[in-house]
Amino acid sequence: MNKKFSAAVVAAFLVFGLAGCTEADQVRHNLSQEADNFNIQRKLTVFNIRTDTVLFQMEGTFALSTSSRDELEVTVQTGENEFKRHFISLPDEVAYVMEDVSGAGVDKYRYEINFLPDWGFKVTNRE
Repeated sequence: MNKKFSAAVVAAFLVFGLAGCTEADQVRHNLSQEADNFNIQRKLTVFNIRTDTVLFQMEGTFALSTSSRDELEVTVQTGENEFKRHFISLPDEVAYVMEDVSGAGVDKYRYEINFLPDWGFKVTNRE
């Protein structure tokens, strides 16, 4: 009985969760996923909004996130299994612009499941 109830609850969450997704939400998610997997060329510019001075600029394939400490975290893949992180502080007078330079041909119907990369096993849905 508990298994049937649990399955019904999970199914309900999935139905309600997917019902609110628009096509733009799905594409936005896919673009973010591609960028986080180092597949999209990006350009990051950090500047002082008072002086219009460019403080930092970076171009390439990198993942970008923000932390709770008002800083950008930029993760770059530098080799097969080599990565580097850069932290950029964002005080009140500093802003940034991140551009997707190359864009991506993202298919809203394609998905990819990556198990542990060391396993060398990947599942991709392509129709």
